[in-house]
Amino acid sequence: MIKAAFYLSAFYLVYSVFLSRDTMYGRNRAFILFSLTASFILPLVTIRTNQPLNMFFGKTLSEVFIQGAESSSANAGSAIWSPELTRLLLLIYISGLALFILRLLVDLLELMLLVTRNRNRNRDSRTRIIKFNGLNTTGFSALGYIFINSSLTEEDKKEVQLHEQNHLDKYHFVDIIYIEIIRALQWFNPFIHLFNRSLRAVHEFQADEGCLRTGIPVIIYQRLIMCQLFRSRAFMTTNSFSNPTLIKKRMIMMTKERSRMPANLKLLMVLPVIAVVMLAFSSCKGKTNAAERTDKEIVPPPPPPPPPPAADEGSTAQPYEAADIMPVFPGGDAALMKFISENTKYPENAKTEGLQGRVIVRFAVETDGSVDKVSVLKGVDPELDAEAVRVIETLPNFEKPAYKDGKPVPVWYMVPITYKLN
Repeated sequence: MIKAAFYLSAFYLVYSVFLSRDTMYGRNRAFILFSLTASFILPLVTIRTNQPLNMFFGKTLSEVFIQGAESSSANAGSAIWSPELTRLLLLIYISGLALFILRLLVDLLELMLLVTRNRNRNRDSRTRIIKFNGLNTTGFSALGYIFINSSLTEEDKKEVQLHEQNHLDKYHFVDIIYIEIIRALQWFNPFIHLFNRSLRAVHEFQADEGCLRTGIPVIIYQRLIMCQLFRSRAFMTTNSFSNPTLIKKRMIMMTKERSRMPANLKLLMVLPVIAVVMLAFSSCKGKTNAAERTDKEIVPPPPPPPPPPAADEGSTAQPYEAADIMPVFPGGDAALMKFISENTKYPENAKTEGLQGRVIVRFAVETDGSVDKVSVLKGVDPELDAEAVRVIETLPNFEKPAYKDGKPVPVWYMVPITYKLN
């Protein structure tokens, strides 16, 4: 839901900046509905890339996990986000969700009761008109019916009916139901409420456009709207003929020059926005074996290799990234991983400060089997980095070196060491 909220926010910014002032109402309506749907689909989509494990680094060992218990001071710092707080936030979210769903169901029930009570005696079989009393609105459309206040004059009823018929013809009520469901799921997100207001405005613009296409002069139609505005004391926000908060915008859009087809190119602005949000939520979840990575996980490309070591750092020969025959550690790779795991200590100061993360160490196995050229490719904290380097430097010699073209050669190794607090 948090990811969906970010996507909704990004989509609304695109709509507000690039699209909202255009007179392409059908396109704007489609964009809003697309945004609502895509915001819940895109968080489920991630990018899959393939990374050759030996590229730039030589042989990549399985990840080593070093776990440690948090100290009391670290626990005090992490107590800000406790299971109790998580449950409280979940309770608040569910309460808001239930409130919005309940309000939607009550609104639908009231409409159904209104139809049931009035359609038998006031229903026009051809136009599906329901006349009502007691509501402070001139009229609205919903559930395939046009609802008109009985207190209106015959002339006013025709005006309201013409406007609301355009809402019915374009199935605007279906949009309202859809966005109300999304609003219930995202009630904590202010941008969904802005989207709701924008969609209802687009509906009014489309209905106005439909009325003007019947041949009514713009000036006459604007006067009709103003007359309805000053006759009513209050107005319903759902498909109201005269929503006072939209009057100014409706007047402007009626007289605005029609947007041309090149304006649709603005839709391309949504692509970089989607890319930025998607990358912001991308993550790499390392596992003990590269073969265990799922298709949904994102493996970032490897960083460039560090420069060759200086001549005083052991052998001057530049290690190979791969060889015909790789070095052999006493007991095999399993023994190598066991040695690193058992001899790596979690620094106490790092525990106190609650530091954890993944350190990637690179080292070379020389032609005599010794370990040399130890360096940190990706660090987390100086203490954690230093401990990882210390353990690699204490590795015993390999039984056999690497061979390439029948000759012993130095090769690169890389090992990720992940420090994780309980």
